[in-house]
Amino acid sequence: MTRKLHRLLAIVSIGTLLLAACGGGELGGEESEEPEESQAAGESEAAPSEAAFPEGDVAIELWTKEGDPQIEYVQALADAYEAERPNVTIEVVNKDVELLREDLVNTALSPDAAPELVWTVADHVGPFTAANVIQDLDGKVDTAPYEEGALAAVQVDGTTWGIPISNGNQLMLYYNKSLVGEEAPADTDELISIASENTSPPDTYGLVFNETESFWLTPWLAGFGTSVFAEDGTTPNLDTPEMQAALQFLYDLKYTDAVMPTEADYTIASDLFTSGAAAMIVNGDWELGNYGDQLGDDLGVAPLPTVTSTGLDPAPYTAGSFYMVPAAVEGDALTVVLDFISWSTSTENQIQMVEELRRLPANLEALEDPIVTDDPLLAGAAEAVQKGTPQPTNVEMRCVFDAMNTGIRDVLGAGNDDFAAVTAAMQAAADNCVATL
Repeated sequence: MTRKLHRLLAIVSIGTLLLAACGGGELGGEESEEPEESQAAGESEAAPSEAAFPEGDVAIELWTKEGDPQIEYVQALADAYEAERPNVTIEVVNKDVELLREDLVNTALSPDAAPELVWTVADHVGPFTAANVIQDLDGKVDTAPYEEGALAAVQVDGTTWGIPISNGNQLMLYYNKSLVGEEAPADTDELISIASENTSPPDTYGLVFNETESFWLTPWLAGFGTSVFAEDGTTPNLDTPEMQAALQFLYDLKYTDAVMPTEADYTIASDLFTSGAAAMIVNGDWELGNYGDQLGDDLGVAPLPTVTSTGLDPAPYTAGSFYMVPAAVEGDALTVVLDFISWSTSTENQIQMVEELRRLPANLEALEDPIVTDDPLLAGAAEAVQKGTPQPTNVEMRCVFDAMNTGIRDVLGAGNDDFAAVTAAMQAAADNCVATL
């Protein structure tokens, strides 16, 4: 893959080194002439200090959740940075989201096994901070360029644990206009009607999604008037009538309305949609570029439809993709990592990301660029983000996800329609897990 990522960094870098030499190794190293009372009043805030860029060779290992074809962009970004910084090499390593989480947590016992940088998801903040395997980035990266909501996803009790790369990560409804029409279904009754018209097993199906992961259950909980936590934000709240109603809805889609295939994990569902064998799919914004390439003008994007029985909108979890820095990274490696984070999320590179991945950027100026505002697919994604809710980052969320994974697989995989028993088991599993944290 070839692409031109901006070359402004070379000029900025020279200026940085000159300023650092004059200011004792830091930008802004000279005393400010601003009155002390203004500083004390908090009218201005110093930018993060920057160490002089190292001259020796520095090797960086970057773990990323991005797989094919999105990893091509990550590699191109690394290659462009290496061209700007010839003494730096960046090895890009793909890891499944769950494997990335497990492997980094395990570095608590062997820090030397940790990479220098990770590109991951917001819900890893909880387990990573609990295991003390990432470092806070307060005062190390200037956070002013980033959209507030995207940044908030990795801030816990006022501490910043990551820097946003993309804004969103929400589930939404993709539809094939050649099968569904120009307009997406507005509510779940219309969703079922359109899906039924496009279902003819075993060849075609009206609706598909990943039936094996509870991330695809969570948006519908808001549509039925509940959430995964009690009001305190940490106590699992899974054994409820609303949860049972959400499970009933998904069960009916598969077994009563029969608009879904016999089984569908992530890959099966996505392949059915891109091949034209499925009219609609619920999937994340991370597939926008891929689906756009596959379906072209036939692709439509919209928020998940309103639940007809409640009048409530589903609320997918929102977050995005984030850089996090392992705790053991220091010295020259840390200087390079922080420089790469800021460089790769600059306005120009974020616009390049939108062009390549069709994801909403986290950089404020890039969000306001016509490449976002004039694109109907990105506009649909932006509307879906607005209906979402920030994904919890507390460590209890992992217990909830794991407990709901078992439940959703029991309902959609095994066809268990004893929803009271399923939610009771989910609650017990989550409570037991939280007790061990």
